Amino acid sequence: MNIDTLLTPAELPALGHRDLRGTACVVFDILRATSTFVTALQNGAAAVIPAGDIAEAVAFRKKMPDGRLAGERNGVKIRAAQSGGLDFDFGNSPREFRPETVRGQTIVSTTTNGTRALRAVAGAKIILAASFLNLAATAKFLNAARPAEVLLVCAGTGEGVALEDVLAAGALAGLLGGEFSDATEIASRTFLAAKNDLTAVIAGSKNARRLLAIPELRADVAFCSQRDIFKIVAEMGTDGALRRV
Repeated sequence: MNIDTLLTPAELPALGHRDLRGTACVVFDILRATSTFVTALQNGAAAVIPAGDIAEAVAFRKKMPDGRLAGERNGVKIRAAQSGGLDFDFGNSPREFRPETVRGQTIVSTTTNGTRALRAVAGAKIILAASFLNLAATAKFLNAARPAEVLLVCAGTGEGVALEDVLAAGALAGLLGGEFSDATEIASRTFLAAKNDLTAVIAGSKNARRLLAIPELRADVAFCSQRDIFKIVAEMGTDGALRRV
């Protein structure tokens, strides 16, 4: 496998000129979108649909009255004042997505960066949402599929790099092996330098510091830093929905 990495979301527009039909794309938004999506599917959600923005999420809800809305802006759950009068059911904390609240539900989610990254790789042969929570399962899936090309996509923060996403990309690259691009080599070496103190390194990232400053979201950092507590893979289908496989 040839393994390339997008380290920042500033690189996403270039994907419009890249043929991804033979590529497996793995999207990381560790704090917190992909961690949340994996948790929702682990806990019984039927599907998670990434929406590009708030208006699109609300439009989905109008077409699917039984659907649940999730999302954040600046880390905080979307409220009626931001969505034209509709409070969202969930924010973007994985701890909200408990079995009793999501089992059998279709969830439409819009987040600052994670859903944008997933939408940017539409058309790829395989699209996975990954996190530290299901890293080994994701690696096992890809090692069985053996795509010729793997693209690790770090959702980042704003247009910049997010350390925790780079760490996860580097960790996954090490579980896959293959030919690394220079960007993948950067991610791999970053992970190897941090792996013996990974939880503390993640806690020192910009996104983690922001969450740690919000009492009700503080526990998300430790939750999202856990390794391989779930054995599921979250794959996006041609209909744009993530489902458990």
